[in-house]
Amino acid sequence: MKIIVPMAGRGSRLRPHTLTIPKPLIPIAGKPIVHRLVEDIAGVINQEIEEIAFIIAKDFGTQVEKDLVAIAEKLGAKGTICYQEQPLGTAHAIMSAKESMSGPIVVAYADTLFRADFTLDTTADSVIWVKQVEDPSAFGVVKLDGDRITDFVEKPQDFVSDLAIIGIYYFKSGETLRAELQYLLDNDITKGGEYQLTDGLENMKQKGLRFVPGKVDEWMDCGNKNVTVETNSRLLGFLHADGQDMVSNEARVENSTIIPPCFIDKDVVIINSIVGPNVSLGRATHVSDSKIKNSLIQTHAHIKNATLDNAMIGNHASFDGNFTSISIGDYSVLE
Repeated sequence: MKIIVPMAGRGSRLRPHTLTIPKPLIPIAGKPIVHRLVEDIAGVINQEIEEIAFIIAKDFGTQVEKDLVAIAEKLGAKGTICYQEQPLGTAHAIMSAKESMSGPIVVAYADTLFRADFTLDTTADSVIWVKQVEDPSAFGVVKLDGDRITDFVEKPQDFVSDLAIIGIYYFKSGETLRAELQYLLDNDITKGGEYQLTDGLENMKQKGLRFVPGKVDEWMDCGNKNVTVETNSRLLGFLHADGQDMVSNEARVENSTIIPPCFIDKDVVIINSIVGPNVSLGRATHVSDSKIKNSLIQTHAHIKNATLDNAMIGNHASFDGNFTSISIGDYSVLE
């Protein structure tokens, strides 16, 4: 099995944090989004992962590429770096990894996380990960006939289904998908000037290929600051319920209270403070004389005299003050 991970650009909706680090590498509960994503996919498919191909922009840099390859190697897989030269749509992005599209593959967009406990139907030509949602008009959805997908509908204004496509797909034959997407490119078939994966899926469906849903229990977005902080909180809750110990024994806690669930990394120092619930503190962050809840703080940050709720603070940032709901990027200073 291979996994194809289109990572697109750095993520403009999550600035300023993505000015220095691509969005898929921002840690959620102490682990990068894309790392959690591929781990969760591996858990669902329950098969050996041969290769993970990451599709990135060239300006991500050498260190990012090394970090991505390391993520693949931790799963016992080969890590491959592919470049998308221009942002020309989902199908174009996937085809940037066409050399890796052989045999069974999973395509997964790297700005989403999920929790699921279904068995992958490897007899189907394709499995589309979906989640039941309250307002399907905001999403692409699938329409079912029994357990078979009969239609893909983008942001339906009239109700046709409440099963939203979350951006993760299994294909029994990577070669078949590659041929369909190559057809779009060769014949310049676009929507809004972009080559779309859904057009390839529709062509496959018209040829009689069998599509089935894979229903996930939870779907967590990492699109902007507010939903990323919320996703951090939800994931901390899940990990805590699973019995994971997320407070490092190499953290120093003095005259302070930690209210779970929290992720506290090694070398964190907490003095005269209340931290939690739903807080992630990255490695070597210092917190003093503060109250922090529902917040995502990255590494080597310094926070004092603060009362924070729904905050996101980047690496090596310093914050001293009475603001509450904030979002400051790496190396920022507010004092």
